[in-house]
Amino acid sequence: MQELQTTATFQIPLALVWEAWTDPEKIIHWWGPDGFSTTIHEMDFREEGLWKLTLHGPDGTNYPNRSIYKEIIPLKKIVFEHFNPHFITTVLFESVENGTEMHWNMLFDSEEQYQVIVKAHKADEGQKQNIERLNNYLLQLIDEGKFRD
Repeated sequence: MQELQTTATFQIPLALVWEAWTDPEKIIHWWGPDGFSTTIHEMDFREEGLWKLTLHGPDGTNYPNRSIYKEIIPLKKIVFEHFNPHFITTVLFESVENGTEMHWNMLFDSEEQYQVIVKAHKADEGQKQNIERLNNYLLQLIDEGKFRD
């Protein structure tokens, strides 16, 4: 196995889920596992656009990240290539009854890389936490009246 696949369903309109992924002012509020914060240095949301950010760990450690957007289909699909470690992320969005279904797939270069990142660094748990943070942020936006479909 060299893929990490997660599916989540949000009781949130597709447009808002998409906006949370594509607006740097929104993504900073939920990106990263529990206890992490995010600084976005550049988020050129277009195909071949650069996405540079730093994740700040709860212990003060900084984790620079660099990705290139490879494919964007509005309200449907985001694909980006992440470097160091190298992997391809594909996120699919689908409007379903009462909300949005999201499929988040990370494809690693090898089984060994998967084992290191997912097993040793617990990327699977981090991704679950990331999705929970996204859901909580989206619910907060709706509660505050900052988004209406």
